Amino acid sequence: MRRAGIAIAALAAGFGWMAAALAGELPLPARYVEPPSLLPQVEAGELPPVEERLPDHPQVARMPWPGQTLGRHGGEIDILMSSQRDVRMLTVYGYARLVVYNEKLEFEADLLESFEVTEERIFTLRLRPGHRWSDGAPFTTEDFRYFWEDVANHEDLSPTGPPNMMLVDGEPPRVEIIDELTIRYSWSKPNPGFLPMLAGPSPLYIFRPSAYLKQFHADYTEPEELKQRVKAAGQRDWAALHNRRDNMYRNDNPELPTLEPWMLVTKPPSERFVFARNPYYHRIDADGRQLPYADKVVMQVTDGKLVPAKTGAGEADLQARYLRFDNYTFLKEGEDTGGYRVLLWNSATGSQMALYPNLNVNDPVWRALLRDVRFRRALSLAVNRHEINQVIYYGLADEQGNSVLKQSPLYDESYAKAWTEFDPEEANRLLDEIGLVQRDDEGIRLLPDGRPLVIVVESAGENTEEVDVLELIGDSWRGIGVKLFAKPSQREVFRNRIFSGETIMSVWTGLENGLPTADMSPYELAPTTQQQLMWPKWGQYLETGGESGEEIDMPAAKRLAALLEDWTYAESRDAREEVWREMLWIFADQVFTIGTVANVPQPVVVANELRNVPEKAMYGWDPGAHFGIYKPDCFWFESEDARDVAKQ
Repeated sequence: MRRAGIAIAALAAGFGWMAAALAGELPLPARYVEPPSLLPQVEAGELPPVEERLPDHPQVARMPWPGQTLGRHGGEIDILMSSQRDVRMLTVYGYARLVVYNEKLEFEADLLESFEVTEERIFTLRLRPGHRWSDGAPFTTEDFRYFWEDVANHEDLSPTGPPNMMLVDGEPPRVEIIDELTIRYSWSKPNPGFLPMLAGPSPLYIFRPSAYLKQFHADYTEPEELKQRVKAAGQRDWAALHNRRDNMYRNDNPELPTLEPWMLVTKPPSERFVFARNPYYHRIDADGRQLPYADKVVMQVTDGKLVPAKTGAGEADLQARYLRFDNYTFLKEGEDTGGYRVLLWNSATGSQMALYPNLNVNDPVWRALLRDVRFRRALSLAVNRHEINQVIYYGLADEQGNSVLKQSPLYDESYAKAWTEFDPEEANRLLDEIGLVQRDDEGIRLLPDGRPLVIVVESAGENTEEVDVLELIGDSWRGIGVKLFAKPSQREVFRNRIFSGETIMSVWTGLENGLPTADMSPYELAPTTQQQLMWPKWGQYLETGGESGEEIDMPAAKRLAALLEDWTYAESRDAREEVWREMLWIFADQVFTIGTVANVPQPVVVANELRNVPEKAMYGWDPGAHFGIYKPDCFWFESEDARDVAKQ
């Protein structure tokens, strides 16, 4: 099992989600086909037959990617992960959402039968009649009402109120239950981020399996009975118990009903997690076979550093997570003995690796220097991206800054190439212009207070690729009198130092979404969260409503924040695109991050017998949910032997 990736190959013009939602579903087949592995339960009366388990109008899965075909039931997909927490990745890969991205990055109804958007602020959602949770309980608007009234607005379960993602300028939605299958959310102002949040890899869950969770809720359970459940679970009170049992994304409670293609059946802790097919899953193929094709997904937990070796030994059927480009040669050599093939997808991040000057660093001398755009531009001009591409990536990557990729409709070479040409002469001139003219005996420039200009670049220390790239950058920076010192640490320590202002500069991947359309939020380009490594305290200030962090005090960053607000209230797609382009230009011209190369090939290892995994695709997080957009429920094993494995 290899961890997978998202591929978004065809990028078309945009979202057509302002129109009413989703025409184009394939016609229903004349009959439905029972998965053979469920026949014993059906024959024993433990499960109803497939035609009674499916919704009245199941979704017929389209297979738009080149080479995808109708398949057969059976087999188990083995994947490798480095932590028990990675059970959440099956929520990501399964990609059952109210709405999903299709191959054109347009929104489609999935769990929903249809949706309608009015004035970009009123969202009417209609469920599929007869749809059921994995335990057979009906999936209706009661599950949405329960979340909104009994969870999100219950002071014991949600002391701070509904999720921030559901608020527009602090305003919660008006929630109307129209009938058992129809619900409407409306705001007084546009909320263009609502559908993207529903379709994300870690989605906004606006529903809950109410029939299951009510047994842990004080408003639905006798006090003494609930008290006993709290005690048996070792929780402090009923709210803690409810919250512990209710985490749909974390996916660590085998008893929690799901709508995903596979459901967890192994109780943590474990080193081996089994996910069995959801007998009530809502998708079928064009021949009427209930999906998923594979009966099981088995996740083996191992040391992340061992994943490439175990993958090369043939221990995974589908793996991309914890694999890097520098594993490619080794993996390729093992194809024959390992019984797999190695695909090369493109990474969907804006930069394979980017440097993040901390504009909120505590040190006043460093803060002043890092906030001088001439300094950031000089550092970028002194990065030899061509050398990095040739030495580390064999010339297969694109040499650009941390911006959107050429596959995005928003791509413009002026953004991607701004301040990226290797020009140490101009970099030296800019540093001299700043006043950094004094040097020590080693030729290293001196800071205004006399300290050597040594930039400590901190990392999470999780791969050798960072070390190799930083070494090349350090060599080229020496030519402009700047010394680079790499400092790895544990991820938690790494982030906490950045958040507290101790870190001067850090290294991480670039923009998470290098494939945006104008209808996707440009939040990554403006201060929005503490997690942004170039301005964590500005993000924290906004996240906490000014209670902590620092107020934005740089004109360019203020402009980005204002533009993000303009995007939120834009009344047309053209207006949103105009905002995006100005933000992309400011972000690139101000060099708030220093990108290296992009579109780096990502190894994706696939068992020889596993079909329907695209040969060419994009590997990223949002949009696409790693493998999610490619429909892993449609991946199937060709051999009869693979089918028989799951029946045993």
